[in-house]
Amino acid sequence: MRGFCAYLAVFFLAAVPVASQQFTTLKGHGGPVMGIAVNEDTGQVATASFDNSVGLWDARTPTWLEGHNAAVNTVIFVGPGELVSAADDFSILVWDTKSGSKTRLDAHKGKIMGLAVSPDGETLASASWDGTIGIWPLDGGQQRFLEGHDGPVNSVAFGQDGLLYSASADGRLRIWDIASRSDRVLIDQGFGINRVLVGPNDRWLAYGAVDGVTRVIDTRSGDELYDFSLDRRPILALAHHAPSRQLAVGDGHGFIMIIDTDSWQIVRDFRAMQQGPVWALAFSDDGQNVLAAGLSDLVYSWPVSMLNEFDPAGGEERSFLRDPDDMPNGERQFMRKCSICHALTPPPSRKAGPSLYGLFGRAAGALPEYPYSPTLKNAEITWNEDTIDALFDIGPDHYIPGSKMPMQRITQDNDRQDLITFLRRATASKEN
Repeated sequence: MRGFCAYLAVFFLAAVPVASQQFTTLKGHGGPVMGIAVNEDTGQVATASFDNSVGLWDARTPTWLEGHNAAVNTVIFVGPGELVSAADDFSILVWDTKSGSKTRLDAHKGKIMGLAVSPDGETLASASWDGTIGIWPLDGGQQRFLEGHDGPVNSVAFGQDGLLYSASADGRLRIWDIASRSDRVLIDQGFGINRVLVGPNDRWLAYGAVDGVTRVIDTRSGDELYDFSLDRRPILALAHHAPSRQLAVGDGHGFIMIIDTDSWQIVRDFRAMQQGPVWALAFSDDGQNVLAAGLSDLVYSWPVSMLNEFDPAGGEERSFLRDPDDMPNGERQFMRKCSICHALTPPPSRKAGPSLYGLFGRAAGALPEYPYSPTLKNAEITWNEDTIDALFDIGPDHYIPGSKMPMQRITQDNDRQDLITFLRRATASKEN
């Protein structure tokens, strides 16, 4: 009965705006959603996606902000009419949400996984897999970089009085005094730390790690205050709503745990995703809904008070979530290697890569209006059985060095041949 009630909620609420006490979805991205931000003043939602774009939502209608050349990992509102996004292309984009204009900050040498803005709104911090933390004055002053971690930096969070906290794959959580440029290790918990979040007035700090550890600690001493670790890993997302005193935790098993930060008790523990992890979390501006995303290209918004009334999301028929055991081998290879980035239908497509419709006989980099890399535009390759076979035999990074195509191979000859057979049929023009 719960599943039927959830279905009815989706059916009857599909046409209403995103609002509290309703289950809704935001649909339009062409790939998994990696980050969600909510403007606390206006309630507007922004999303970051694997499809290289940022979605800015007016109720359920998106405006697409295009400018990144790779998957967008995180997005944050930093002031009235201003939004910042960061991506796998090593860049940060500062957006004017009214005009859609952007300013690019290119300085990191690795993927950027986290952003934070100081309480006074004047400074942006970025966490990068190049092992550094970028400090960016939003008035256009000189940026600088903090070094000290021994691995990729996954997350940053500002405290009060110029303090910044950073979490790294090296297992350490560091505290930085930005003014004096000094730092120290607050904790070293052994396993990589994915997310860090600071509570109001620096009274507490929450972090989530690869091994499933979810702890709340003292922001100065690092002493443990509360431990909410369960047998689910890794912890991938944290969100806090200060007025309602709610802390949300998302994990690799698809659960969202809601913690009351007054009583420090778990008040909800909800299986949110039918398949895959919870990658992104945010609360609505009034704290009555929790928004989440994962492997699907949808964002889900549940009323917190009614979480137990819903079955897990993700039961919709999304092609890249189908069971590979139910497919012929060629289609299986496509779903595993290609489907997240490429559509088989005629363009336009919101996916990160160009449509494969009409692929055979098409020159590489030739699809109109798709922003190919210069490398692919100048590759002088025509897609056919031989070139597709070579692409996956040695991998795109070797076959077309410098292209945006991800590093992957299909090592077995029969798997490559089955993929080619499938693509020839699935990408053929229906007019032929």
